Amino acid sequence: MQLFDLPGPQPGVCDDPELMLVRQHLLACDPDGHRFARVLRDTIDQLLDGEHTGRFDWSDLHKTEKTHAGTLVEINLQREFRFGDGQDMDYLIEGIEVDCKFSQKLYGWMIPPEALGEICLVVWANDQQSQWSAGLFRADREKLTMSGTVTKKGNRDGKFSLTKQHHSLVTWLWDRKPLQENLLLHIPAETQQAILNAVNRSRKPSGQARVSELFRLIQQRPVSRAVVRTLAQQKDYMKRVRYNGGARTVLQPEGIVIFGDYPNHQTAAAQLGIPVPQEGEFVSTRLSKAQPHHGDRPRAFMDGDYWVVADDSDPEEAAPLLPETKKASED
Repeated sequence: MQLFDLPGPQPGVCDDPELMLVRQHLLACDPDGHRFARVLRDTIDQLLDGEHTGRFDWSDLHKTEKTHAGTLVEINLQREFRFGDGQDMDYLIEGIEVDCKFSQKLYGWMIPPEALGEICLVVWANDQQSQWSAGLFRADREKLTMSGTVTKKGNRDGKFSLTKQHHSLVTWLWDRKPLQENLLLHIPAETQQAILNAVNRSRKPSGQARVSELFRLIQQRPVSRAVVRTLAQQKDYMKRVRYNGGARTVLQPEGIVIFGDYPNHQTAAAQLGIPVPQEGEFVSTRLSKAQPHHGDRPRAFMDGDYWVVADDSDPEEAAPLLPETKKASED
């Protein structure tokens, strides 16, 4: 394998040549952890299944679903990085058997007897903290503690855990990196309830009302498609954002636009000085047609005029149509 100019290993890593090879391979595949982070975000959203359940909080998952999280993380990482199948462990990386373990509790990984002596890829992600970590360690029997968990029939589960005094055995690949925010989980409770309880003109709860209220109340802040999917609760959830009856149409009279992740939308957002939506994100804001009293406020040319981000002193006026995009699937 070609060696890359990667950060130096942590103390003790060089004592384990196999662990060093696995570490080099993973860092070469994903130097900044961006791909790992995306897999973890997508896996959590997959478990929450907001489109069908409306859930956005890990604590609302059933016990069996939480137990299944480790399997999904293992599968989704293998799909993303195309790890080979191990003969005894989950993966074969650089010809080395590697077991994958996930926990929502840091250092809460449970190591089965068959993984003793093997290299473990240990992964942690916490939606409340919006953080994740991934590291490697050799499952040394002398440095692990037998789990005290006992089944209803009185049998011990036979698994092992990492003792507190040996937490330093983990060689971190990425330590406490940002996890894409689960927006609905972190907004104020009153805002959350206003969005979840939004009703249509007939005073009935509806996915369209929830999505429109989302972009009305949450402005100049990235909103992921997973959030829209959870609120719309329908297969064609993007319909609730588009023009032709979606949130863009509903909010246009109020002066609110919803930028997507298209280059011309991103350019306009950058010119206005608001967060630029990245892949799979939206950012809404209220606009005002540029006037002399706006001075040197950042502006963007849209729909035949220059526009600025409105403040409380600007009267409400209909928003411009967003720049056209070549992707007919959304607009």
